[in-house]
Formats: sequence, C-alpha cells, structure tokens
Amino acid sequence: MSKEKMKGISVKKSEDFSRWYTELIQKAELADIRYNIKGLVPYRAWASVSIKRMYEKYEKCLEKKGHLPLIMPTLIPERNFLLEADHVEGFSPQVFWVTHGGEKKLEEKLALRPTSETALYQMYSLWIRSYNDLPFKRYVSGQVFRFEGGDTRAFFRAREFHWIESHDVFATEEEARQQVIEDMETTYEMLQDEFAIPIIFFQRPEWDKFAGAVHTYAADALMDSGRVLQLPSTHLLGQNFSKPFDVTFMDEDNEEKYGYITCYGPAISRIYGAMISLLGDDQGLVLPWDLAPIQIVIIPIYRADTKELVLDKARELTHLIDDLIDNAYIKLDDRDYVNPGEKFNEWELKGVPLRIEIGPKDIENNQIVAVNRISGEKIRVKQDELNKYIENYAENFTKLLKEKYSIQFESQVEIANTVEEVKKIIGENKIACTGFCSIDLDGEPCAEIIEKEVKAQVRGKRTDAETHKFEKCVVCGNPAHETVYVARSY
Repeated sequence: MSKEKMKGISVKKSEDFSRWYTELIQKAELADIRYNIKGLVPYRAWASVSIKRMYEKYEKCLEKKGHLPLIMPTLIPERNFLLEADHVEGFSPQVFWVTHGGEKKLEEKLALRPTSETALYQMYSLWIRSYNDLPFKRYVSGQVFRFEGGDTRAFFRAREFHWIESHDVFATEEEARQQVIEDMETTYEMLQDEFAIPIIFFQRPEWDKFAGAVHTYAADALMDSGRVLQLPSTHLLGQNFSKPFDVTFMDEDNEEKYGYITCYGPAISRIYGAMISLLGDDQGLVLPWDLAPIQIVIIPIYRADTKELVLDKARELTHLIDDLIDNAYIKLDDRDYVNPGEKFNEWELKGVPLRIEIGPKDIENNQIVAVNRISGEKIRVKQDELNKYIENYAENFTKLLKEKYSIQFESQVEIANTVEEVKKIIGENKIACTGFCSIDLDGEPCAEIIEKEVKAQVRGKRTDAETHKFEKCVVCGNPAHETVYVARSY
C-alpha cells in the first residue's frame, strides 16, 4: 500500500458522505472506477472476498428453505420480452442489446439479461407438468446488466450488478403470498442478523412497483447521506407471467391450471455497498465478523534488540490462535518496512475486527493487547484467557454492530403533518412518516407533488406493524387511508 493510501480517509463521514465513500472505495482498495466502460466496475480482492461470503450465506439460506440452484444463459431473445407487455415497457429502455455475432447481423436481437423472468419462465413452461412438481423453487446467482443512463456509483448504482434471483411457482395465490412473506423474513435474517444493516420493508405504491407485478415489497436502508437505498425486493407476480409464458400444471382432477409466481432479488453488490457505507467510520471500513477477509491481525512491536524475541512469540501466537479458533482468518503482519502506527491505520482502514499487539513487556507479562475495531478500546488479555476472549469477541462483534445501527436507524424517522414538515425532515437527512390518501394509482398525483416540492419519493407503507395513524393526507387533505414514509433515494 502506498504512503498516500496509508494516510487514510481525509474527510469526516458526517461532513461529506460522498467524498468519504469515494475515498473509502479507493483507499481500502475495494473497487477501481477507472475501467473504461461507464458503470462497469472491477471489484478488487478485499471486496470480492466479502461478496463471495455474502453469496455463500444467502445461497445456503435459500437452499435450507427449499430452493435449488440453476445456471441460466446470459442472453435472452427479444421475443421473450414481447410476451409480457408491462414488463417489456418497464425494462426496454434499460436493456443492452446484442445485434451482431462477429461481423454478421443477427436475425433477432438478444438482450443481456437485465432480470431473469423472461428467460426462466419460458423454461418453466417445459419443466413444470403436474401439481406434484409444485412448489417449484429455484434461484440463479450471477450478473445482470442494465443501461443506467444517469450517474453511476460503485456498488450502489451500476450498469452491471451481482445478485441472486429466486423464482417460485405455486398452485394457489395464498401459497405465493406466503412465499413473499418468507422472502421478507429471509431479508431480515440476512441483512439485519448477518450483515448488520437495519432496514424497513415497504409495500411499494402501485406507480412504483416492478414491471409486471401485482404487488412489490422492498427493503430500504437509510444511508448517512440521508438518502435511502433499495435493497432486496420481492414481487407477487400472480399469473401475469404464467399466462403469456404458459406456465401451467395439471391439478389433482387432471385439469390444467396456471401457476402463481413470485420473484425475489437480493442484489449482493448493492447490499455490500450499503453495508460498508452504513458501518464504516472516519477511520475506514467496519465489517461484520464473518465477512471480514481478515478477522484478526497480529502486529509485533519491537526494537532492533528485541526483534527476534517478539517475532518468534508473534509467530507462536498466530499458530496458537489458529489452533484454538476454528475457521478464523488470521494474519501476522511482520513487515519490517512499515512501522506499527502505519500498520494500525492500514488495518483499521481495511476493517479488520480485532487487532492484537504484542511487544517485549507483553511477553514478560504473558499477555497481549486486544484492540476493538468498533470502539477502539484497548484491553490486556492474559494468554491463558485468550481462547475464551476471542470466542466471545467473535460471537458478539456482529451483534454489537447490529444493535448500534438499529437504534441509530429508528431515530432517523420523524412524524410530519404538513408538506412543510416533510420538507424540513428531508432537509435534515431523515425519513418522514406521514398520512397519505392512497398507494393505489389514485394517490399518484399527491406523490408527484411530494416529488416536485420536496424532491423526495413516497416509499410506501410498512409491511410490519404500523403504530402511527393520521386523519388526513399530507398533500390533498382527504382522509388518510395509509401511513407512508417519504425519503430521498439513490
């Protein structure tokens, strides 16, 4: 790492989130925005390790809940898109089209997959035959491509992003609705429990739902910029795709029926962006224990006359911890061309959860110095207590992150009874909770006024228990049939 990078983040996160985020990505070596196609970004090794582990956790969770993996082609023929009118209208402006194979013009345009409905359901119509095949639960992991015309930003908004899609078929609408609930439970399980990202799940307004869906439900996380970032969404598609794609099954009475379909799309790369921006601090990354490429770094501190003594002890300590703690990722930083202070800064910048320091006095006292990445607290731990200390530390590190940021998130939601109050709350980089006439299409004119006057969006109504009630719509003054949340979004 160059000396320039070792200087760490030069701006406080609270003062200039955008610049802080850019420096974090560059100096922690997470991604390189210099690739010469807009919106396509190489992810560097440090980010790729964490993203790989996020995939593993998500895929394991889905498989435990009955999903099986598929590997699908990246190209989709244009005729597949034309089968579902709302879908093609919603996605066509974002599609990358392949028109040539070598020098030869193709007879039919092929889309780089922007989402997989039109690829999968054509195959589902061939694979599903009987009610015995249902429920049919499958998922795909990989990349999708969308021609994002606006500003792009590494991890948050790109033309290529990395995600998982699950697409499930059921015999009844009720079973499909239960799957949507399961998808939301999976999201909380992964994002809040594993990745320490606090979220609110909303039913999106009718004018903001997935193209071709009956209803869309999406998780929003609040960034330090005051904007929300949409994270996993789950969609009740009903029979809107099964009819045009002929996804049918023979029921117990030998009658052919259309299946009810749901789809769920956790974008792993975007979740990673949300995680690093929410949990990071002025020193750099803070990562959940399981996702940190290195969980424990051991830094020997010595003078010339104690170098061999300390290095020998540090190597012994590395092997000891490796034997004591299963599946821990440990690094001994024994570089003699970097001083201890620079090492401290570097590994804080990289988000290593636990730093262990050892010097001559520590060896004499049969102890180590442990430094907590969240709090910066230093404590001395006797070597015979080290196993218990690290096990407890590893078990509780992510829990502490989760508790810290869930409390912070709830404090960012405020009540508004007028458009001016909504504007004030949004100006303070918070989320406004207010009364609204309807999230059906009848309410869209009021949402347009919010967008025009406040420069924010109606995100929808909560899917969990709502405790706030309002008498009137904040815009038109008509009776409020819904409690909604307003925020700026990426």
